[in-house]
Amino acid sequence: MDLAGQSLADSILLQKIDKLFECNVGEHVDLPQLVVVGDQSSGKSSVLEGLTKVNFPRDSGLCTRFATKITFRRDLTLTAREIYASIFPSPEVDENERQKLQAWKAAGLQSLSSNEFSQMMREVHEQMGISTEDGDNKPTFSKNVLQLEIRGPDESHLSVIDVPGIFQNTTDRTTKEDIALVKNMALEYMKKTRSIILAVVPANVDLATQAIIEMAHDEDPEELRTMKIMTKPDLVDKGAEQKVVHLINNENTQGLGWVLVRNLSQKELNDGDAHRDQAEKMFHQTSPWNQIPSESFGIKALQIKLQELLTATVRRQFPKVRDEVAKLLKETKDAMEILGDRRDTPEKQRGVLLEIVAAFQEITSNAIATNYGAHEIFESNRLARLATVISTRNNEFSGDIGLHGHSYAFGSKSKGASTNDATNISSSDIPNRYVKESLDVDDIKEILVEREDVQAPEKHQIFEWVSKAYEDARGFEIGTFNHTILSTLMKQQTVKWPTLARGYVSDIICYVHNFIQTVLGQVCKNRQIYSRILSVLREDLIRQYCRAISMVDFLLTIERKGTPLTLNHYMNDNLEKCRQRRLRDNIASKTIDNCSHGEVVRVDDLFTHNHMSNDKHTTHDIHDILEAYYKVARKRFVDNVCMQAVDHHLVTGPETPMRLLSPKWVNKLSNEELEAIAGEEMGSKRKRRQLKKRIQDLEAGKKVLLA
Repeated sequence: MDLAGQSLADSILLQKIDKLFECNVGEHVDLPQLVVVGDQSSGKSSVLEGLTKVNFPRDSGLCTRFATKITFRRDLTLTAREIYASIFPSPEVDENERQKLQAWKAAGLQSLSSNEFSQMMREVHEQMGISTEDGDNKPTFSKNVLQLEIRGPDESHLSVIDVPGIFQNTTDRTTKEDIALVKNMALEYMKKTRSIILAVVPANVDLATQAIIEMAHDEDPEELRTMKIMTKPDLVDKGAEQKVVHLINNENTQGLGWVLVRNLSQKELNDGDAHRDQAEKMFHQTSPWNQIPSESFGIKALQIKLQELLTATVRRQFPKVRDEVAKLLKETKDAMEILGDRRDTPEKQRGVLLEIVAAFQEITSNAIATNYGAHEIFESNRLARLATVISTRNNEFSGDIGLHGHSYAFGSKSKGASTNDATNISSSDIPNRYVKESLDVDDIKEILVEREDVQAPEKHQIFEWVSKAYEDARGFEIGTFNHTILSTLMKQQTVKWPTLARGYVSDIICYVHNFIQTVLGQVCKNRQIYSRILSVLREDLIRQYCRAISMVDFLLTIERKGTPLTLNHYMNDNLEKCRQRRLRDNIASKTIDNCSHGEVVRVDDLFTHNHMSNDKHTTHDIHDILEAYYKVARKRFVDNVCMQAVDHHLVTGPETPMRLLSPKWVNKLSNEELEAIAGEEMGSKRKRRQLKKRIQDLEAGKKVLLA
């Protein structure tokens, strides 16, 4: 099988591909290989005999029931051919069966006569657990692979896979399921884009009846990797030979074309006095077969074409194979890292959780301290910047209360009024506001408020409203009013505070919960453990969130239903400013702006007030007191909600939701709880074994590729 002119570099590449198959890399990455397919009785075995010079058994009970990989290797340390046999288990077998099949070896065989091959095949059938005789109730076919390695000083590097012949009809030993199994087995090899398909068909049948040709065309429409091999030309009917010759010669201009081989007939095999290659050569010299070019006729021509084809394919595909092995190895290691270390004892499970908790707390500390350069998560996810997100929302809440918190815009709008006081801005300048910005988080949705639109304050109606409230609550006071009216007015003026405050705290809860999910997902790559931790903590998290909501409700009760009270001197300052602005408004029309001192007023005019009834005077007085107190209460309420409900209960306090995920929590877990959270399921254990094996295979393949 020597091939003149084969370069050393090509030999090395071919050896590397063979070694990749040895390392089981072919189980994970498509590798260049020759695949022999055809119908039963198409002459596949005879073609393989011609290529390998090994006598395949003729016993129908031992015909190909599984894929056979035949690898040729040149070994100059040997003086004669040696044959080694082993079994490559299917990925579907369990671990015990895998070990049993891998343990079977047949080594150091000088040759395999027909009887020796038959005996070995019986052993292989027994190892694979497939049928060898009628009525043994064993499967007829197997997805395991028999590997024959042929070494010798005169061998060339060539690997061929022989797939069981497809068939259309059932027999006493085959079923419809077997028909589908064999067809799918052939398709599995043919579908691989680096497989070179050797489609074997007999010359003495109509090609239209050969399913293998159609299957090959479906998988390789342009026939860039399909070589068609025609057998049994000696059985072609008289007069039909020229049609076969015409087909081979004409179609050889397309794709990889045809090769015609003539194997020994059954009579020649029985007589035992014919030499296969010599008989084929003599047959080629007869008419009309001598019209077929030498490069398209005979086993020698087939050997040369296959060697050239495999060499060219390997040379072209080798860089891609190398890249795919490296890429898949990285992906597999990443998957193994996500799966984590083995977790089959409470100690290992506790250790895994403590590592997750430590990493979580580190990121949380940096997030609250705004140390955003400490971890990449702060660059990739804005919600991880918890301190900044909450601080921004705090400012928005303060602005919302200032712009939208009061039901009626206060009436002081003189030139001296503060330009940054939202309570004096006309409602026509204030847009409506959604009090809850964040979308709900599904697993805590039940504790969050609905998104709601808050209207701007009413304008030009506050004095009518205050007057009506005074009329409804007046008693026998002279020149004054019942102090309880302030409580009534504050409750109505702050009617939107609950909506704004609960929307605000719902947003913060969403931010905190999203933060916990995001950071936990970052430090816990295993999605099962991630989901279990959140599931176990869910009730405690909701309890913490509800504490913050309860604090908001408590503060709302104090401000809106309690007795108006403040010791803040800012109350008097506000009240004095309100009265001064009212005085200014009263005398504004009497100012004179015609001197170097700007606007001035005569002293007499200071004491000339517009006439005002007692009720109107009281109404204005109530308005001023309400405005002064509202401003104090508003600022106090905003501060208290931000500090006590949000910061203490949700962000920096001793019992915030982020602190639930702590070493203390892990150490309190029982062995049963540890197993429920961090224990491995059978699927994870099985996946770990698969990933470990794939890494071992690919690591071995990587060494081969880099050698």
